[in-house]
Amino acid sequence: MEFFLVSSLNGLAYGLLLFMLSSGLTLTFSMMGILNFAHASFYMFGAYIAYALSSTIGFWPALLVAPLLVGLIGAAVERFGLRSLHRHGHIPELLLTYGLAYIMAELVQVVWGRTSLPNPVPPSLQGTLFTVFSTQFPVFKGFMMLIAVLMLLGVYLMLSRSRVGLIIQAALTQPKMVEALGHDVPRIFMMVFGGGCALAGLAGVLGGIAFVTEPSMAHLLGGVMFVVVVIGGLGSLVGALVASLMIGLLQTFAIGLDVSLLDALNVLGLRLDDGFFARPVLGVTLAQAAPMLPYLLLVLILVVRPRGLLGTREA
Repeated sequence: MEFFLVSSLNGLAYGLLLFMLSSGLTLTFSMMGILNFAHASFYMFGAYIAYALSSTIGFWPALLVAPLLVGLIGAAVERFGLRSLHRHGHIPELLLTYGLAYIMAELVQVVWGRTSLPNPVPPSLQGTLFTVFSTQFPVFKGFMMLIAVLMLLGVYLMLSRSRVGLIIQAALTQPKMVEALGHDVPRIFMMVFGGGCALAGLAGVLGGIAFVTEPSMAHLLGGVMFVVVVIGGLGSLVGALVASLMIGLLQTFAIGLDVSLLDALNVLGLRLDDGFFARPVLGVTLAQAAPMLPYLLLVLILVVRPRGLLGTREA
């Protein structure tokens, strides 16, 4: 019971962090049709900028300022890079963001070096939130989950209840009509792209503390981020949330289960010789296979439902 409860809590925390990271990409694609290959790099920028700011202004101001700065960088990328490429289709946009990801990775290494940075939990968020049997659940993980839930509510209310959200949704389907009513549609798209990058920066501020702040952090979560978006359904924010929680729980439980198919066969009384050709494959434990489980789930979902769980747009 303790293993189940603790793994569930850790899986939810990891899944909500994945949702914070993937929600910005989902919004960018659903509003503008752009698959931003540099989105995970904005996540990395959020972690590094917050690290630099925390040493001077403290963690709490950095939590607010770092995502805003990342959002401004994203808005500049859309204004001076992507905007001129929209009329040429998706391939130039993909190539630009793909190259931008490499530039951002090299820039981080030039400024902060190639090694990981010490980015500890701030003193105000240290300690134990509650205890599950004999396992302590840290305050910082609870705070991270709270921020993810508040972010989801904020994005939902902005898009569905506010005047700005209505204008954004109208600009998606009827841009010429919105422009005729006096609204600056290119500026709206710039705000959407910058807002998506800001959400990635917010995830980076928390993820850089929860995991590690290093140049490869974008690469480590970048692939899983796209898996989340595709499984949830391209353009579906709720689908991204469901997929994030699924992957978070799947990987967390898999890491805690050091069993293999070979162990299961031994329990059933079926013992294989050491020379059996498939013995090495059957001996791979779930903990060892955990990194590739999201991609196996991706293949399964695409075979059964090519649009994803809640997707409404074709890939």
